[in-house]
Amino acid sequence: MRPCASRFRTSLVVAALMIGLPAVVAPPLAAAASPGAVPAATPGGSDQPGAKIRKQLKVSIKVEPEVLELQRSSKRTVALTFDDGPDPAWTPQVLALLRRYRAVATFCMVGEKVRAHPELVEQVVDAGMRLCDHSRTHPVSLVPIAEDQQRDEIVGARSDLSDVTKAAVPYFRAPGGNWSPEVIRIATKKKMQPLGWSVDPRDWSLPGAPVIVSRVQAGAQPGAIILMHDGGGPRQQTVTALRTLLPWLVDNGYSFSFPTK
Repeated sequence: MRPCASRFRTSLVVAALMIGLPAVVAPPLAAAASPGAVPAATPGGSDQPGAKIRKQLKVSIKVEPEVLELQRSSKRTVALTFDDGPDPAWTPQVLALLRRYRAVATFCMVGEKVRAHPELVEQVVDAGMRLCDHSRTHPVSLVPIAEDQQRDEIVGARSDLSDVTKAAVPYFRAPGGNWSPEVIRIATKKKMQPLGWSVDPRDWSLPGAPVIVSRVQAGAQPGAIILMHDGGGPRQQTVTALRTLLPWLVDNGYSFSFPTK
């Protein structure tokens, strides 16, 4: 409050007390919003601004025996995906930014990290995000290993998720994006859509936040599936890039969706 306003209110109080009237003081003026402040978003994720938050407990998608890399959409939507978590250092920061911009995303989780941080899985689910199986131990590739080991990696991670949440697991993403007919068959048999991507900024290689931003901006298009990481290493560059990318996507007319044909 400015000094002149304070002195004026004080004078009114003194005058009222001198003539025996009850002193009624108006409440202080509300502080002005900081320039450039972003209005608080409804907590949790939503696929449209202002939409009601829904946990993704039951998800109905058509599972096809081919890798979904680009959504067939005439709408200006993108699907954000985050791999290799959950991670206590980075997953909560990613969720906070998604909430701020009313964005939804799919989190592709590694089974051994799910077992280590079940509370983070629930945070992701409570925020209205979707889950994706990303193998149990994240080998470089599932393709060269025996089929029973492939099954252990894929089905094992699915079981790890089912042990800690009732949320649906409608997707499987192969480590490194390395696919084979056997890997696709195991995933689809468990009713998980093989999930790829159309935009890869290679944030895992730590190229710097500006590079991550420019690569995503260059690849963004209606139906894009964007790959980033909330685990598997230090992800400060990814978090920093999201602070630019999320408002940029919104300002350019994009909304956020889950991967679908």
